[in-house]
Amino acid sequence: MNSNIVADFSRGVDGLLPAIAQDEANGEVLMMAWMNEEALQATLDEGYAVYYSRSRKSLWRKGDTSGHRQKVSQVRVDCDQDCILLKVNQIGAACHEGYRTCFFRKVDDDKQTLTIVEERLVDPNDVYGK
Repeated sequence: MNSNIVADFSRGVDGLLPAIAQDEANGEVLMMAWMNEEALQATLDEGYAVYYSRSRKSLWRKGDTSGHRQKVSQVRVDCDQDCILLKVNQIGAACHEGYRTCFFRKVDDDKQTLTIVEERLVDPNDVYGK
């Protein structure tokens, strides 16, 4: 299958589209990453989330290092076909900082301070080393 039918990568910057991972059970937004056409096709083929790492300039199979994988139950695309939503079963922490979600901080009432509002599931040093 040609994934250009599913998503319009020509609309993205450098052939990349934002991809949002959402917990299939409770709707919690877990993380945002980038996908290129190859990452989307790998995700569709393998059934687990595969992203594109801009820093490494290569595919990134979520959980290859940490074991914290994302089993994809559904792939959705927005109305313009330039944003991807993955409904996933998250195994372990989604965030590389050890939290279930990357959105573990909230902006306080002073609109200048961030407060951690989630519990850390794992110590990132134990998972990734220093």
